[in-house]
Amino acid sequence: EVQLVESGGGLVQAGGSLRLSCAASGFTFDDYTIGWFRQAPGKEHEGVSCISSSDGSTYYADSVKGRFTTSSDNAKNTVYLQMNSLKPEDTAVYYCAARHRGYQCLYFGMDYWGKGTLVTVSS
Repeated sequence: EVQLVESGGGLVQAGGSLRLSCAASGFTFDDYTIGWFRQAPGKEHEGVSCISSSDGSTYYADSVKGRFTTSSDNAKNTVYLQMNSLKPEDTAVYYCAARHRGYQCLYFGMDYWGKGTLVTVSS
């Protein structure tokens, strides 16, 4: 069974930090590119970051660049999203998704999705 499970969401004040985890099972982790996406209430999905588990290359949306960092621990089959200097506009449900042998994290190109974890940033 292929499964992605997010954790680490919660309520944090603006300027604070959270670390999200995406635990993967059921597939060879380092054959996949893992992306983080988010969706605020009433808004469309937004790509946040992307990481290749094989070489560690990363991509960040301009809105989070310099504040968020994604990393992988292949031994644990887990990808992280470290979120610093959080802003109220970061409030959203955050999803991780996996793409087999991909070089991009495109919403409609991801093969597997987690169920999401809610991040709420208060003013």
